[in-house]
Amino acid sequence: MNSSASFSRTIDATAPPLAAAQHPILRRELDLLDAVGVGLGAIIGAGIFVVTGLAAEAAGPAFVVGLLLAGVAALCNALSSAELAAHYPQAGGTYEYGYRLLHPLLGFSAGWMFLASKLAAGGTVALGFGGYLAQLLPVVPARGAAVAAVLLLLAANWFGIKKVGRLNFVVVSVTLAALGYFIVGGLPAFRVEHFKPFAPHGWSGIAEAAALLFFAYTGYARLATLGEEVRDPARTIPRAILITVLVSAVLYLAVGVVAVGAVGAGALAGQAAPLEEAARASALPGCDIVVAVGATTAMLGVLLSQMLGISRMLFALGRRGDLPACFAWVHPRHGVPGVGILLTGAIVLLLSLVGTLTWIVSAVAFTILLYYGITNLAALHLPPEQKRYPRVVAWLGLACCILLGLSLRVEVIGAGLALLVLGHLPRWLWRGVAALQSATGTGTGTGYI
Repeated sequence: MNSSASFSRTIDATAPPLAAAQHPILRRELDLLDAVGVGLGAIIGAGIFVVTGLAAEAAGPAFVVGLLLAGVAALCNALSSAELAAHYPQAGGTYEYGYRLLHPLLGFSAGWMFLASKLAAGGTVALGFGGYLAQLLPVVPARGAAVAAVLLLLAANWFGIKKVGRLNFVVVSVTLAALGYFIVGGLPAFRVEHFKPFAPHGWSGIAEAAALLFFAYTGYARLATLGEEVRDPARTIPRAILITVLVSAVLYLAVGVVAVGAVGAGALAGQAAPLEEAARASALPGCDIVVAVGATTAMLGVLLSQMLGISRMLFALGRRGDLPACFAWVHPRHGVPGVGILLTGAIVLLLSLVGTLTWIVSAVAFTILLYYGITNLAALHLPPEQKRYPRVVAWLGLACCILLGLSLRVEVIGAGLALLVLGHLPRWLWRGVAALQSATGTGTGTGYI
């Protein structure tokens, strides 16, 4: 199943015999470079600029070992996403895999948790971008910058995925250039003695750092969510996911080693902007300002990635009937899910103005692990002829999700479970009404199970 035609047959294989127009399909316009850019934009966000300090506090210089362990865990999950996306390259990612290979309730659980957490976090990310920009340019109000960013990304998203890909490429390039400047500038200040003692908190500290840093790698699955808009998905998506994870891991490791070598883990620990602290020891002029610019564009890239993913998830939910069918409408000229894009922009804009739902944001760790846990379960249910990687890869990915889940605080798990129930109740009511309309002949007959 490596072409648009194959994808259409995949949909038809599980759908009732409705007209082709009732199975809208998005336009494939992203090539390998675009896809890698989207993946890097989703991963290289606030994580590398903020979580580094928390990880250094937990493990000391040995947090670089935690980076490697987190990278291995992320790679196992990424490979599961890659082989699933190669065979089911459509909007929704794990939402679709759960429906097809496991159970509709598991599929919906993945889709809903993705949607709720990303929508709630969207306002936080937008305000984060505004805050970084206001630090660089004090005359710019933070909330005004956040609103402007949302409107800009909404407009870019509306006019087609190719234009979004180009904008994302520019944003990611600035972020990567800033991190490259930091690495080069920090090398002359590198001191081996800054790595002693290497692991002051032992393996428990390294494990805690790995758990923190795992979430800094998440974002590669955005490629699966956008799978319906990637050219030659059976080849492009797995390659893009692997390139994205490996490039991110190498970059994270280089940044972490240089940061510790330049100023020591103690100087990074607990800092709100640890890389800016390390950049002040750089041999290159203005390195701290360059890093601040990189952090600003990184936040913009994450916001762009989130708005892309949310709108495509709304599209997938509408197409399957878990949301009103209007969400499955595709703009005839631009080939994008118009209703989903407008609603995504409206909600993120509102949250940028009035604040975000903090209790939902607190459940983000749980939602991520549930999403990837379902991804690995779906990969384990792929038929043998569709498997690209050994089954042990999916088992390792699932084990990582479970182990990390056990490390979460009780209140985080509670918030996640409450969010899960909150999503299933309206779905149950919505599909009950749709079934009643279908039975009485008053429904529209749109969507598919």
